Amino acid sequence: MKPLLLERRAFLAGAGLAWLGGLTPANAEKLSAAEVLFAAAYKDRQGGYGISILDGDDAIVSSHPLPGRGHGFAARPNARWLVAFARRPGNFALALDRRKAAEPQLFHTPHNRHFYGHGVFSADGRLLYAAENAYETGDGVIGIYDGTDGFKRLGEFATGGIGPHEIVLMPDGKTLCVANGGIRTHPDQGRQKLNLPTMAPSVVLIDIATGSLLSFHVLASRLHRLSLRHMAVDARSQVWIGGQYEGDLLDDVPVLACLDQDKGLSTVELDGAAAAALGKYAGSVAIGNDGATLAVTSPKAGVVVTLDTQTVGTLNIVVQPGSCGVHARGDGFVSSSETGRFGAASHDRAWDNHIIGL
Repeated sequence: MKPLLLERRAFLAGAGLAWLGGLTPANAEKLSAAEVLFAAAYKDRQGGYGISILDGDDAIVSSHPLPGRGHGFAARPNARWLVAFARRPGNFALALDRRKAAEPQLFHTPHNRHFYGHGVFSADGRLLYAAENAYETGDGVIGIYDGTDGFKRLGEFATGGIGPHEIVLMPDGKTLCVANGGIRTHPDQGRQKLNLPTMAPSVVLIDIATGSLLSFHVLASRLHRLSLRHMAVDARSQVWIGGQYEGDLLDDVPVLACLDQDKGLSTVELDGAAAAALGKYAGSVAIGNDGATLAVTSPKAGVVVTLDTQTVGTLNIVVQPGSCGVHARGDGFVSSSETGRFGAASHDRAWDNHIIGL
């Protein structure tokens, strides 16, 4: 069955203006003067979904509706667009123009694909790479979209695994790192996980120019039910990957892994307090502005844990119910929660899992 597509004109008619549009004069001035901006997806009290732009004081300065629940984002300093992706197994993405007030651009996967909620722009900001599921076969693919031509789909390449989730562009600007979560889904079954007994998570490096698989990494077989999902790259080009365990909650398993291009993929042994705080579910991960601190959230446990990436020592554990979104800010991090907290402010909406800095 083809995924349901919203009528583009009907949705955009209610979407208002884009990046700079639909603001009060005070908020327009605030937006233009802000040195730090963030974006996050939300669900409001009426059950509607959207994206909010927030300033460095945690205040909402602009909001834009979405046709369904949003998840992750793609943006680069030199990219014209901020793109929000539907949560798995949604098939829409919405692009907001960062340079002028203009109509948002709503685009979709082909009929036999769905998004996995994440994507990344090329180094020059022209091409968009999105994690997708070829759901009839279960193969993970990266869809390639043209950010200069209405996000026309140009092609795809394989991720070498099942359930690609977050994608990051490595510091060389030539390599994509993809976390294959290992979980198969199909739109006809919604978010049902179809292959838990045979899960096969992996992390791969892909040549962005050719789509060729450069390296393929898996953990020990006993960890095949640790779904590798979200990633952040530190100043030493190490990739930190948060896991979500789909096995017995009594199993003694780690929740964090690290990919070193020389040493390969390995699990990270946290100290007792951090391991106990996170449990077996990492929601989001982020690297600090110093390139050496790592924040890991767990919405199920309601904590934000900060680590030193060189020693893997625990720097801080903050208990904040429902916390999941996290991003670097100043010399620390800002986090958000499903209870409406964003940093030090409280808003009348439930924030989704991720924050992006603009």
